[in-house]
Amino acid sequence: MIPPLNVTTIKTGDTLLNLSPPLIMGVMNITPDSFFDGGKYNQHEKALAHAEKLIGAGADILDIGAYSSRPGASVISEEEEHSRLISLIVRLVKQFPGIIISVDTFRASIAEKAINAGAGMINDISGGSLDPLMFETAGRLQVPYILMHMRGTPETMQELTDYKDIVADICAYFIEKTSKLRECGVKDILLDPGFGFAKTITQNYEILYRFDEFKAQGLPLVGAISRKSMIYRMLASGPEDALNGTTVLNTVLLLKGAQILRVHDVVEAKETVRLINKLLKDQSSIVYP
Repeated sequence: MIPPLNVTTIKTGDTLLNLSPPLIMGVMNITPDSFFDGGKYNQHEKALAHAEKLIGAGADILDIGAYSSRPGASVISEEEEHSRLISLIVRLVKQFPGIIISVDTFRASIAEKAINAGAGMINDISGGSLDPLMFETAGRLQVPYILMHMRGTPETMQELTDYKDIVADICAYFIEKTSKLRECGVKDILLDPGFGFAKTITQNYEILYRFDEFKAQGLPLVGAISRKSMIYRMLASGPEDALNGTTVLNTVLLLKGAQILRVHDVVEAKETVRLINKLLKDQSSIVYP
């Protein structure tokens, strides 16, 4: 059964997160090869300092990933992902009690260990397609699950960009996957159309333009567009110069219904949320003759 269209809360542990106004998810890539910040925070002390900076800037959630999902990224073992990730989560929970941690992984075993270490959400780029145990694990652990759309793997996804109608195809994918998640007992599901994952630049912009169509699914929407190639390639620059473009496109996402923004730059995203929230509140209070 699809929940009502006004879903504005999710429960993680004992915390009820209000998604109105939209929340900011700060990106923490503890990898040597992520597209923007690879190698910057793959030592724990640097990662902890970065977490403190993100939290101080106003991040509501930290999304921690130890496996790069950039196009063409190399495969790493489960043991390597575990060694990068789990002990850091333990330290984060101890140093920043109360912070909500999302674990960015497609492996059910890693997700379970991360939740047991103190994380409170699962962010799965594969939508359960790379590990058949993921949905059952999320249901058993009773944590929110971010269902992202992707085809193939990070190594192969950019060869899998043929769609009949990309938004309709993603909606069909969401319907199928959410039904399976419900069968597994997952209560809080969030949707991410997966900008940049098995999509061309043109397709990414079509998804952005039609992002509000995903609201018909009745579930909270995650916008994850920060510093991606759909921005910097259009501007003939690089990810390090894509902050302004990110802010522009995050504004579009908010106007079209995003309830969580996943970003590298928290201060700018928080300011964007505040301004758009003010705009929408003022607009809703206007009485027209």
